[in-house]
Amino acid sequence: MNRHGFGGANGHAGGGAYPLSPTFIESRGRPFNIRPDKYDKYTPRSSRNSFQRRRGLFLRLGAALAAVLLVIMIFVPSIRPTAIIPALSLGLFSAGEEWQIETVRYYDLANVGGTSRGWEREERILLCAPLRDAAPHLPMFFSHLRNLTYPHNLIDLAFLVGDSKDNTVTLLSDLLAELQAHQDPKKTFGEISVIEKDFGQKVNQDVESRHGFAAQASRRKSMAQARNWLLSAALRPTHSWVYWRDVDVETAPFTILEDLMRHNKDVIVPNVWRPLPDWLGGEQPYDLNSWQESETALALADTLDEDAVIVEGYAEYATWRPHLAYLRDPYGDPDMEMEIDGVGGVSILAKAKVFRSGVHFPAFSFEKHAETEGFGKMAKRMQFSVVGLPHYTIWHLYEPSVDDIRHMEEMEQERKAREAEEKSRQDRQDKINNQFDTGGASQWEKDKKALDEAQAAAAAPAGGEASAGEKKATGRNVAADAASEVHVEGTKAGKAKIVDPLDKIPRVDGHSPKPADKPKGNGVSSDDKKKDDSALEPVKAAKAAAERKERVAAAQVAQGKKQEQQVGGKNGQAAKRDQKHKMKEAANL
Repeated sequence: MNRHGFGGANGHAGGGAYPLSPTFIESRGRPFNIRPDKYDKYTPRSSRNSFQRRRGLFLRLGAALAAVLLVIMIFVPSIRPTAIIPALSLGLFSAGEEWQIETVRYYDLANVGGTSRGWEREERILLCAPLRDAAPHLPMFFSHLRNLTYPHNLIDLAFLVGDSKDNTVTLLSDLLAELQAHQDPKKTFGEISVIEKDFGQKVNQDVESRHGFAAQASRRKSMAQARNWLLSAALRPTHSWVYWRDVDVETAPFTILEDLMRHNKDVIVPNVWRPLPDWLGGEQPYDLNSWQESETALALADTLDEDAVIVEGYAEYATWRPHLAYLRDPYGDPDMEMEIDGVGGVSILAKAKVFRSGVHFPAFSFEKHAETEGFGKMAKRMQFSVVGLPHYTIWHLYEPSVDDIRHMEEMEQERKAREAEEKSRQDRQDKINNQFDTGGASQWEKDKKALDEAQAAAAAPAGGEASAGEKKATGRNVAADAASEVHVEGTKAGKAKIVDPLDKIPRVDGHSPKPADKPKGNGVSSDDKKKDDSALEPVKAAKAAAERKERVAAAQVAQGKKQEQQVGGKNGQAAKRDQKHKMKEAANL
């Protein structure tokens, strides 16, 4: 019996729908044998290996990421890499083909807005410097450029030379060639533009003309035109910042670009002062064009004509505005900010988007202001931030006025006259030292001192010297004169005092007279009158008086001679006259 119902019955020899293999046919009549490995290839696998699983995962993730990037590039054009991999555009970008033209440049201004860390983000700066008769200041200006710490390759320079009468253009060309020939590539600057344009400026460049009140309105309008021409010609789509700098700045920090940029303000200015000579005070605020608006200034503006321009620092316009310059504290915080309305043009850092938005330097009266002050007012009107740093100071070059120059000339003449006088005096002294022996000068001083001491000692003579002179004058014997010598003693006040020794002679009876019994005008006491004979009393009195007068006269003569010897010249004559006068007074006694 056939166990398979389809075998042989459908006409298929040997096996129906499944033909019998030769092995099976050949094995008929032999024992049935199953090989162990015969059905291994039909055994189902439990799982795929780990490598295949990871590869599939990566493929799926890559496909999803590509899809996400494709969607982002469609809606964010700034990240389209059409210039690098054109095939990625796949015809989805409408402008994909035209950027392949060699003369077409694509710029996305959203990437040049300006940030507080521009040196790290490689943001480019356009440094603008208007020039007019600036040859004396250009070497100093280029030394400041070399010292800037901001990457030089990210700084583009732009100069406008207008209405110059000196060699500004020639010197500028030489200095630029020297600047760009530096061996260190990091010290060379980026693109450099030099523009020449005259504006018919006729105001002279001296201090009196430039800062005179009458020339301010026309001069500032002309300067505004120069700034606008320079900016419009030099500003590129790659610039994120614009820095305006005067060439006559004497001292400024090397890090000024980074210091101002860190505040991340649309318009920012430092404080500007200038040094002065010591006789003028040492220092002074310079840029008064950075200020806050005041009610007084607004009221003043309403009273002026339409084309009038208010300028600060002149008595003709008393605005009473708070000036940035006058708020400076040398020890204050240099990062402190102050909101201002007008800005000065010595040093301005502004974001390029401010100028691209339409803010410029008005060459007309904008709210009664022009140039940089009008620029500040216009920026405030368009809601840009305008700030100043009252304690961050740079120093402008000192330019003396006509009065200062006149005063300095007078001081120089006085100095020269003083030096000439000192030199003449020194020459005379040297001539005396060379022609005369001055080695004994000290001995001369010693002799003079000894002579003065001798004259002082002679001015107070002893009583014995007057007695000797008295003996020569009277010719009396020594015993009689010794009892009746009259001499003159000197006093501390310099006056002569007559001393009569008769007042001190002992009496005949051996007793000294008492103070009450001293002889008076005639030298005879009351006791003598009582004891002497009344007839002798008049004779004795007359004789005593005569002798006294002779002694006084002799003493006066001797004293006069001594004083004449002590005092010479005019003093001797005066002493002689005084002596004669004293002799007359003594004779009257």
